[in-house]
Amino acid sequence: MMNPIVEFCISNLASGSYPVFETLERDPNIDVLEYGCLSYCTKCTDTLYAIVNGELVEADTADELTARIYQFIEENPLF
Repeated sequence: MMNPIVEFCISNLASGSYPVFETLERDPNIDVLEYGCLSYCTKCTDTLYAIVNGELVEADTADELTARIYQFIEENPLF
């Protein structure tokens, strides 16, 4: 069984999504990756986001983003 993959942009981590990255990194059932840029620059300046299994998930706060990522993973299981 593959783990869900959550990708973060280093600029967005600096903008406030780092607590989400830290939380997910401690979860053994999620693979967390960090990139210099994910080419979502317009989103990156406005919101916190991550790419979950190739899909954009965004939120206004770190807590909200964490919750939305877990919700997305639950609603979109990998087979």
